[in-house]
Amino acid sequence: MEKSLASVPGKNGRSSSKDAVALLRADHRQVEKWFEEFQNARSIDRKQSIAAQICAALRVHTMLEEEIFYPAFLAATSATEMHHEAIIEHAGAKKLIAEIETANPGDDYYNARMAVLAEMIRHHVKEEERPTGMFAAAKKSGMDLVDLGRQLRNYKQELEAKAPAASRQDAAA
Repeated sequence: MEKSLASVPGKNGRSSSKDAVALLRADHRQVEKWFEEFQNARSIDRKQSIAAQICAALRVHTMLEEEIFYPAFLAATSATEMHHEAIIEHAGAKKLIAEIETANPGDDYYNARMAVLAEMIRHHVKEEERPTGMFAAAKKSGMDLVDLGRQLRNYKQELEAKAPAASRQDAAA
């Protein structure tokens, strides 16, 4: 799932395509693209395939943030309110992801669940990426975003390697 990352300012103002914020932003852009594809898909099978891609990607992304990025962010910034809000947003998204993964794509509420998940994720991304959001605060904090990016990439590869074969096939589609 990892795409080439856009070059963005890194630690000390240097441009880096390898820092943590760039990696997380690239994930955001990929999932946004898939939500759009889901919305435009006509067949139930295609919708289910895209939904599986989205859910798998969001599971990995939330683990990267919760287990690596957020703890480092909290330690560097002490921004507890921002951290706590992000964790609560993740909890809501994970609940909805679990419902989507067990739902039948022909269910009357399937598309509604995906629409609500898309809105939740858009809100979460907006909060993280706004000029006063988590990513901006992380850059200002002096966190070693390049090293954190390396940790995120390594963990992402590990998580994706453990994903069920069906999820990996869907992600390659």
